Amino acid sequence: MFLRAPVCAAVLVSLVACSNQSAKGGGDAPVVDGGTFTMALPTDPGNLDPQSSAAGALFTVTQLAYDPLLSVDSGNGDIRSGLATKWAVNGKTVTLTLADGIKCSDGTPLTASSVVANLKYVGDPKNKSPFLGTFLPVGATGKADDATRTVTITLATPAPFVLNGLASLPIVCPSGLTDRKSLANKTSGTGPYELTEAAPGDHYTYQRRDGYTWGPNGATTATQGMPKTVVMKVVQNETTAANLLLSGGLNAAVIIGPDALRLEKAGLFATKTTALVGEQWYNHAKGRATSDAAVRMALTQALDLPELRKVLTSGKGTPPTTLATIEPAACVGDTLARSLPARDVAAAKTAVQKANVRPLTFLYDNSRGSGVAAAAELAVQQWQAIGVKVTAKGMNGTALNETLFSSGDWDIVWVPLGVSSPDQVVPFLSGPAAPNGTNFAAIQNKTYEATVQKAGAMSGKASCPTWLEAESAVVAAADLVPFANSAVQMFGAKARFAAPGLVPTSIRMLAN
Repeated sequence: MFLRAPVCAAVLVSLVACSNQSAKGGGDAPVVDGGTFTMALPTDPGNLDPQSSAAGALFTVTQLAYDPLLSVDSGNGDIRSGLATKWAVNGKTVTLTLADGIKCSDGTPLTASSVVANLKYVGDPKNKSPFLGTFLPVGATGKADDATRTVTITLATPAPFVLNGLASLPIVCPSGLTDRKSLANKTSGTGPYELTEAAPGDHYTYQRRDGYTWGPNGATTATQGMPKTVVMKVVQNETTAANLLLSGGLNAAVIIGPDALRLEKAGLFATKTTALVGEQWYNHAKGRATSDAAVRMALTQALDLPELRKVLTSGKGTPPTTLATIEPAACVGDTLARSLPARDVAAAKTAVQKANVRPLTFLYDNSRGSGVAAAAELAVQQWQAIGVKVTAKGMNGTALNETLFSSGDWDIVWVPLGVSSPDQVVPFLSGPAAPNGTNFAAIQNKTYEATVQKAGAMSGKASCPTWLEAESAVVAAADLVPFANSAVQMFGAKARFAAPGLVPTSIRMLAN
């Protein structure tokens, strides 16, 4: 639901970075030029401004019409070209040289000044972009040299994974920057496709752009088999999406729940990537029952997390490893499962009786398959067993985002956060609370914040142990409860693609 969850970009999803996924099914069918590729979206993306929301559905469609500055190699995680063909990091200075001849969908050249304008917009806290601190470090400033197509970014503090973040930041063209409101229902980007029809709640149609040559690692739209038209169709029910894949009504869909098994048996092509699919958040805001650390710990101790993982993932899940799981992940570890508080029903019951916990509201994304609803029902039963009344409510992704980032009327929520490096998690675990910031759960963990500061001052992979130490502190305190990883599959029919996040330039239409 969030960002690239479970998306990855040609850079989610990525979401830039495409996942180090495995593919199965299919064969060597010949490619077909000029076809229409139709993919299911589990929820409507809402406002199409690519820098306005962290929702996964928006991130997915954004990749069609907008490019990031860089991309990430799907196999080894190395930084590759995007809009920029040259890049360098020297301490707190990042230098990027744009490719020659980049054109926006309206024919306007993309200049270094346009890129700096994007950085300025995302970097201004009053614009409330969720990408500030996620994909663009807080305090970063940019300077442009249009003659040499060079962008120089000056960081306020060192940022070990700054290039990974820039590989997920969509760049808006001048017309969109000038008329920001227009981005709600049309596109203004340099991407391989341009939006031609928007029917909110039903579908979004994109047409391929001719002359596009600056894609990830030099990808172009002249490649044989690339679809002429892409239709993103809103299909909120996974069973319906699976049926449409089998009947030919869809070419692609991410299927997480039990329907994946019948698609596997049917021999459909699929890409697979590991994602954090089970992640429980508490509302720490003042006045909520879950603002009490003792209550959060009790609600966590009441749960049989391995059993919830089994139900959520149809028995295919694994224990959580890191908070940043989108492959290729910047930091690899396995400390989170060991950091989770052990189940202790007796202690949980005593704690909630002492706190006199009032009825709680529990939200989850009802577009993520029947396994999520079944697991949510089980969690409610386990909370009721310690004497807490919990009302579960399934919501689509759009409504869930609105509740988390605007109204704040919730106590517990299951929503997976999909990112590829640990610094991208920071704005969600610290800093200003929603609606003034991205920290929708209003988390304040001093140990996490202090450890993040230490990690941020280190270099690249050398910082990973410290980043993982910070994540473990949040989990051990039950401020956040990750409980399930799973291999998420994106199935394809009469089409092939590189990763679940839908890298547009990787799509190939097949004869059969």
